Amino acid sequence: MQKLIWLYAAFFYLLGTQFAIAAPATDDKPFAEQKIVLQISDPDPFKQTLVLNVASNLIKHYGQDKVDVEIVAFGPGLRLLFKDNANSPRIDGLSGSGVRFAACENTIAGMTKQLGHAPELHSSATHVSAGVVRIIDLQGQGYKLIKP
Repeated sequence: MQKLIWLYAAFFYLLGTQFAIAAPATDDKPFAEQKIVLQISDPDPFKQTLVLNVASNLIKHYGQDKVDVEIVAFGPGLRLLFKDNANSPRIDGLSGSGVRFAACENTIAGMTKQLGHAPELHSSATHVSAGVVRIIDLQGQGYKLIKP
């Protein structure tokens, strides 16, 4: 009986630590009035600029402490987070204002096969296992999805 109790305790402990590792912290803005996730899945430079404009406008409207913004890039939209993207200075500025950038590892793996090497990403990009899953997880935490 005691072995069974220890087995259950170990199971629930490991289960709890698995979830703690899998979910990146998003509570770095506890006073945010709005929580927004912006999706970029389009290679069009106009749409990439547009998603950055929306993030910038949200920061200007609410103030950087009152809005929590994450841009999730996947599929062809991952190009926004390439180190040599023309928008790199804007990403630096937005990152300094607290905007987070998530890069889909599934897309990175696919592009690595296509390019023959891993794409070099902007230093602000955080890797997530799957862009769509990241969006779903954020929506579950009360984030509103915007796809400019």
